Amino acid sequence: MEEILELRRSVEEGRYNDALMLIGEMEEMAKDDKINKIKSYITVLLIHLIKQHAEQHTTRSWSLSIENAVDAIYETNGRRKGSGTYMDEEHFRQTIDEKFLPALKRAALEAFGGAYTAKQLAAMLDTEAIKAQALDYILNGYPESED
Repeated sequence: MEEILELRRSVEEGRYNDALMLIGEMEEMAKDDKINKIKSYITVLLIHLIKQHAEQHTTRSWSLSIENAVDAIYETNGRRKGSGTYMDEEHFRQTIDEKFLPALKRAALEAFGGAYTAKQLAAMLDTEAIKAQALDYILNGYPESED
């Protein structure tokens, strides 16, 4: 809100370079917020995929969480007025790699009633397959038939 008031003052006072600089900063803040939201949804997606792979089954709740995360990623990633996206495929790959360990730690608390540490749980998993599945869902959507 402070930035908007400063922007208004800059325009009213004819300081257009300052106003343009503030607009740039506000655009960057909005972009960072969108990317942080996407990263959070990717973490949720990974948590539930890890639990599915570890326990070799799914629940309606896990499937719904995966579907909701994929939908939220798609919606958040699209820019208004169709002017591109915030993250591309490579950025998604990097984020999946970055968020896998935090998601694994969280999944370890939930999978098998928390009986395994993150390291023990990781030993049970094909992490690359989980990452590939996450990327596939992000790029292509959650398959209807898995519901």
